[in-house]
Amino acid sequence: MDNVELQALVENISLKYFSKSFHHKASFNPRLRTTGGRYLLHSHNIEINKKYFDEQGLEDLAGIIKHELCHYHLHLEKRGYQHRDADFRQLLKAVGAPRFCTPLSKETQRKNKKLCRYQCSRCSRIFTRKRRINTFRYVCGTCKGKLQLVEEVIFK
Repeated sequence: MDNVELQALVENISLKYFSKSFHHKASFNPRLRTTGGRYLLHSHNIEINKKYFDEQGLEDLAGIIKHELCHYHLHLEKRGYQHRDADFRQLLKAVGAPRFCTPLSKETQRKNKKLCRYQCSRCSRIFTRKRRINTFRYVCGTCKGKLQLVEEVIFK
């Protein structure tokens, strides 16, 4: 499924369950990690996590779209569109949208974690960082000595 098919699906679900048209843009966002989708208040666009479609299929994707459309339509009507609002919860029940999406499997969520260890050449202090740093630009915070990369460990 690509963004064009997703746009058509969102428009169809909006007409079928809400009896209102969807006039903005729906697209997949590969940067989403922990959420199924999001409704953007300033642009009124909807972004969907493609991993949910790949792993759990069209049924769960339709639930995520209904949830985001609840935010969309209530916000445009200037009613309570947040999770804690009664209007939002009532509309979720009316259209059969889930309040939370089912979690992704750990294999899909997991990302390799990297730790870099640096050692000061002057005072031998060890620094541990998640990202690599430019050793020509950064120095030891204690003695201003030169840093050297000791090891780079990748956890799975």
